[in-house]
Amino acid sequence: MLEYLPLYIPIIFGLTTVLTLLLFFWTITKSNFQPVKQNSIKILIGLIVWLIIQAVSTLQNVYSAHVDFFPPTILLMGILPALFTIVGLFVTQKGRQFIDSFPLIDLTYLNIVRVPVELVLFWLFLYKATPELMTFEGRNLDIIAGITAPIVAYFGLVKGKIDRKLILIWNIICLGLLINIVLNAFLSAPSPVQKFAFDQPNIAILHFPFSWLPTFIVPVIVFGHLTSIRQLLKHRN
Repeated sequence: MLEYLPLYIPIIFGLTTVLTLLLFFWTITKSNFQPVKQNSIKILIGLIVWLIIQAVSTLQNVYSAHVDFFPPTILLMGILPALFTIVGLFVTQKGRQFIDSFPLIDLTYLNIVRVPVELVLFWLFLYKATPELMTFEGRNLDIIAGITAPIVAYFGLVKGKIDRKLILIWNIICLGLLINIVLNAFLSAPSPVQKFAFDQPNIAILHFPFSWLPTFIVPVIVFGHLTSIRQLLKHRN
């Protein structure tokens, strides 16, 4: 852990992770596919187990003690398993049934967690745990997605006052914003492939609880956007 940080920073980030988990679980419980509803508690338990695994790995310094390894340990043990799971859902028939059952409104509201995430990243920059490029004062415009999410969800999907083509474009843009900051985060973290931010590298993601950002929160948001884009494209067709 980064013990020099004020206590409110890891606490707020931990609560943001819990909020992400609860919002995602709420989305699962509102699935229109009965097998998903029936197994929602099992899915929740699986997600909690995943969070515990990541917490233990981080607290045991598995990620921070092996920064010279390639590929980075956090990529192998935290990020790739989550991404492979998402890919598996999209390439299998049962997986597509699973993702097509989620309500688009709830997937859109899920993006509000990006607002507290961006605030935490800014605070981490102030305490030299992340570089400025990871904040909204640098290259990170991801907070726009979090601010606009409830507007798109309410006026676009509840009231129907925003064309679905525009909602599709919004999802694509917000996914692009996320990919942009993920790449910047990866290339500014201590590793053999670090390309910038050598004066103030992105060390926070290698420590608890901030490792939950790339290993849980980001995959959930990526999953939400990809699922939304798929549903919107099917609706258009």
